[in-house]
Amino acid sequence: MSVLVGRKAPHFSAGAVINGEEIVENFSLDQYEGNNYVVLFFYPKDFTFVCPTELHAFQAKLNEFEDRGCKVVACSTDTVESHWGWLQVAKENGGIEGVNYPLLADTTKTITTNYGILFGDYDYNENNELTANGPMIAYRGLFLIDKNGIVRHQLVNDLPLGRNVDEAIRVLDTLIHHETHGEVCPANWEKGKEALSESFDSVANYLANN
Repeated sequence: MSVLVGRKAPHFSAGAVINGEEIVENFSLDQYEGNNYVVLFFYPKDFTFVCPTELHAFQAKLNEFEDRGCKVVACSTDTVESHWGWLQVAKENGGIEGVNYPLLADTTKTITTNYGILFGDYDYNENNELTANGPMIAYRGLFLIDKNGIVRHQLVNDLPLGRNVDEAIRVLDTLIHHETHGEVCPANWEKGKEALSESFDSVANYLANN
């Protein structure tokens, strides 16, 4: 599993469902570079149990991301047809109807591999036959990408562990604050709280009062 923080986000072009209904063939994050932050999050599979709770949780907070100039994009190794079908199923029946941010279809598993979060490996057995060790699906990876296309934060959870969307917003706020004010953000920092200049006096005063 690779650490991408500080590096250019891996490029891709893949099929996706956008606006909750439209299938497009060549979706890329390039369209956002220079203008928007991106939260790209991966989930294991369509039509499962923890995954719809996360997809709906991001949808519920979508306006908060967009108010900060951030686009939300989801990805799994399912097909665009599977994504589209799941979008037709009502929330009360385990579906994701109402989700309208892009859902990428990494059917070749290249995006998931390049982001270092594919659960499983390909290998060859003693008969030189291709085998897979693991389910070959995505871990719950999340990547915050800045306007220059650089990964600034990444988080990877195991399959049973759902993520906290408010924490994704908090980390986005820290990046925006740092870029805007040149200050660094201490532990548990939240928007509107005191941040630090990069000096020992600033740190000492903060620690003395917190």
